[in-house]
Amino acid sequence: MALSETKNVKPLVRFEHIDKSFDGETLVIKDLNLDIAQGEFLTMLGPSGSGKTTTLMMLAGFETPTHGEIFFSGQSISNIPPHKRNIGMVFQDYSLFPHMTVKENLAFPLKVRKFSKDKIDQKVTRALEMVELRGFEGRMPAQLSGGQQQRVALARALVFEPQLVLMDEPLGALDKNLREQMQFEIKHIHENVNVTVVYVTHDQSEAMTMSNRIAVFDDGIIRQLSTPDILYEKPENAFVAQFIGENNRLSGKVTEIDGDRCVVEVNGGGTIRALKVNINGVGERTTVSLRPERVTVNPAAGSVDNIFEGRVEELIYLGDHVRTRVNVCGNDEFIVKIPNSQGHMVVNKGKQIQLGWSSVDCRALDPID
Repeated sequence: MALSETKNVKPLVRFEHIDKSFDGETLVIKDLNLDIAQGEFLTMLGPSGSGKTTTLMMLAGFETPTHGEIFFSGQSISNIPPHKRNIGMVFQDYSLFPHMTVKENLAFPLKVRKFSKDKIDQKVTRALEMVELRGFEGRMPAQLSGGQQQRVALARALVFEPQLVLMDEPLGALDKNLREQMQFEIKHIHENVNVTVVYVTHDQSEAMTMSNRIAVFDDGIIRQLSTPDILYEKPENAFVAQFIGENNRLSGKVTEIDGDRCVVEVNGGGTIRALKVNINGVGERTTVSLRPERVTVNPAAGSVDNIFEGRVEELIYLGDHVRTRVNVCGNDEFIVKIPNSQGHMVVNKGKQIQLGWSSVDCRALDPID
């Protein structure tokens, strides 16, 4: 269950105690509570089968909640069909009409809503300018590149000026470079138009690039709902720590608690001083989470709370940094990112190095079995 962080602001969308089951027995969405503010870009992020697309489809009206209510602009939309919800949709496969020109594709939702011809021409022109496709009005979808087709699909979702646009893996069919370019274009369009966007993806980089807030889904619930920086820097549980960005995890048992800090006896040997985040008492099992870039090689004496010896297992040169895999505390998948800066030390495979990190940079979370 996750509640909105936008308190005292009337939400545009509210999910209230939503359950969803397809077979009458297994819940794929479990007591979902979520507020989405006017004008925000909220991404539902999670692995396949986590419930994010089902949640989006319920908001669109293509699925019905088993229990609970969904509100849009303060009104329950349970009995409102999809075409009357004033919601724009963008899908991965674009869903453009192949027998219609670009202009005809954009005009279609306006004709359905009985806009005048002059108004249709005006809105289509504005939508094409928004996605930088002026001059493409007479082309057929088959004459466009994948990126251009996706822009047309985006323009069609925005042309009738809906309050809300839903996007379901819209960039999944594009190659890496085009996908990254489209991420920034969608982000800039959102900022300029100030429409509310609910976006579904399993790509964490995509979510981090575009979103005001991210709801991380797992097994039908939201594990954490926050801004991209908070999700990365301050994960509340081991699932989020592992799913968002690269993460080192060391399993162990809590042996001491002192205020907001704790001491963890690591399974592979040694003790770690960490932030007490998602544990309750001494003796509990825990997973300590630590980002690779927070680890220092050969730290100065007294500069960090935790210092360990490790053996370099693998080095991968990635330009701006060297990704270094080290065996530490019995974990041979421990990653350190060594910046490729002038005068930085050189490490060699098979050598012993000293690693250190601050207790404020590692978080004692729930155990991962």
